[in-house]
Amino acid sequence: MISFRNLYEKLVNVTQRKKMARRMSKLAKSPAFQMKKQRAMLKRRNPAKLLKSHGKNIQSFRDSFIPVTIICLSQKVKTDQLLMQRHGKRIDKISKKAAMQLAKLEVERIKNARDAMRKDTDA
Repeated sequence: MISFRNLYEKLVNVTQRKKMARRMSKLAKSPAFQMKKQRAMLKRRNPAKLLKSHGKNIQSFRDSFIPVTIICLSQKVKTDQLLMQRHGKRIDKISKKAAMQLAKLEVERIKNARDAMRKDTDA
């Protein structure tokens, strides 16, 4: 199984990230993309996707580690690398636990999505 650290460490520079954000914000408005999202809500997520979707763990570590006054992106990147070096194993462990909890809730999430889709088609 893919660890959270491996998913997190996929590095993309700032200009690439901004370019992807512009493209995705435009794409997210299209009806085809909206339908794709609805169909994806009806499917069960694989463990790697569950692990990736739980970003609160690293954010909680980051909040305790980085002071609020740091704004510079390069400093944030440097502290994130230091954070993964020092607390990476703990973050992985917490992420795995959270992914297991999310996996238990998957059936209920799918059921709610199907109910919502039925209401849309009935109305």
